Amino acid sequence: MFFMIKWLVNILISIFFIQCLHSQSKTIHSFPDSIINSRLYLVGGAGTSIYVGGLSYLSFVWYKDHERVPFHFYNDSQGYLQMDKFGHAYAAYWESYAAYNALRWAGVDKKRALLWAGPVGFVFQAPIEVFDGLYEGWGFSWWDIAANTFGSALFTAQQAIFDEQIVHMKFSYSPSGHPKYHHILGENEFQSFFLDYNGHTHWLSSSIHRITGIDFVPKWLNFAVGYSANGMIFEFENPTWYRGELFPELERYRQYFFSLDIDLTKIPAKRKWVRTTLKVLNTVKIPFPALEINRVNGLIFRPLYF
Repeated sequence: MFFMIKWLVNILISIFFIQCLHSQSKTIHSFPDSIINSRLYLVGGAGTSIYVGGLSYLSFVWYKDHERVPFHFYNDSQGYLQMDKFGHAYAAYWESYAAYNALRWAGVDKKRALLWAGPVGFVFQAPIEVFDGLYEGWGFSWWDIAANTFGSALFTAQQAIFDEQIVHMKFSYSPSGHPKYHHILGENEFQSFFLDYNGHTHWLSSSIHRITGIDFVPKWLNFAVGYSANGMIFEFENPTWYRGELFPELERYRQYFFSLDIDLTKIPAKRKWVRTTLKVLNTVKIPFPALEINRVNGLIFRPLYF
């Protein structure tokens, strides 16, 4: 469920990011040479508002019906076959990415922008883990902290070393059909998008041209490696009985994917709104044929996978 909150926070940041980029100069990678105070105040104010608003929501809405207990820990390292951890890393990566670009748009130099924006994904999500540790039914997870750290670190390290993102984290969703077995996976398609980890796939996507140096390969064509999991109803194991009936036996297993992708930021576009829209949509993996490997079905070719 917390993936829903992180996803919504990501959307808010992305919307703000779009507004920033709409005001940029002629090229999508052009940033001011000096700080523009009005933009910096806007970035700081928006970031603070989102952060404080998120904390307030957690404190006064999300946890209001849960009993507060002494701080405690929770080991969910095997939960949902680590799909939740990929969600943590993905959110942290793009939060740091958005914060960095917003600060650069405000005229902050590369070094300072990275210093301030690099940890943003971790900082935005850390309070959720602390709140978890204070309420019944949840618990502070070091594995969540590790995933948050990985996401922000992946962005920060690449930006510091290469001054660009060689590898992007991306997300895709395909309805799994599993919500029909239990309402915990969502009672409609909108809820299932957030709650059904069986339909989520997380990707690492990188430019073939950038990695191989082959000139005839378009710079926008990427190779992507994906991870997903299937057969999951509850976090650690599936129920035996549900509503008085024997529950279907669903095999829980991991899935690995190899596919192509498109770096939408590398597609030439003259209009600002097109460039900015493509940059935000670049958080999502583009549908392509894919090879899947899993221990249940072996090697599978999917003509089109999203």
